[in-house]
Amino acid sequence: MGVRVVQFPGGNTQIETCECQTEQRIVRLLHRASIPARYVHCSLESYDASFPGADRSLAAAFLMARRFVDGYPATTEGRGLLLTGSIGVGKTHLAVGILHALIVEKGVHGLFCDYRELLKEIQNSYNPQVATTEMEILQPVFDAEVLVLDELGAAKPTDWVWDTVALILNTRYNDKRTTLITTNYADQPPGGANGSNGANRVMREETLGDRIGERMRSRLAEMCVMIEMRGEDFRRTVGRARFG
Repeated sequence: MGVRVVQFPGGNTQIETCECQTEQRIVRLLHRASIPARYVHCSLESYDASFPGADRSLAAAFLMARRFVDGYPATTEGRGLLLTGSIGVGKTHLAVGILHALIVEKGVHGLFCDYRELLKEIQNSYNPQVATTEMEILQPVFDAEVLVLDELGAAKPTDWVWDTVALILNTRYNDKRTTLITTNYADQPPGGANGSNGANRVMREETLGDRIGERMRSRLAEMCVMIEMRGEDFRRTVGRARFG
């Protein structure tokens, strides 16, 4: 069931997978990707960068996303994408859209992880009353062919957080796994582009370097191509991310 034998002139035969079996496999892969209900509707086809007032960077980001999917894995060579921008510009929609397209078009094994929720799961595993171990939580994150790590830097930075981020990113880097990352923080070193600190630091917005450390930010430059998405929070008017 799900397989057919094709007879060619001359007596040669070939076994082919039926379309129904392919569709069932895609459904299973999408289910295993653990895309949240809030984003399950997100695809490249539903991504809109042409609404009134849209910044040009959004259309450029879409083109890069489409090219990334079309070229995967031959042209990407294990490198992923780092989507940066303020809240509500569609970073998660685009990342999930890429993951969805890679599953449907390329049959990849993908996984969606919310950065804060992942850290909470790991911390909870330290509770002796919880049966799940830290490695049981992290292994699927390590092994996913394509990982979406959403809202990197959203958790308060501590030594433990930095060590955990380093473990995840370094493991995937060493294994040449593709990682798609979204973050609300500018891809700049700690202290900002000018390295300001002290009293001046209170007056400025934090950077990705502040949130994950400069060593890991540098590693991201090796792992990912950066895509900056600019604009206002348009979820309120466009309904970018809604519960299904």
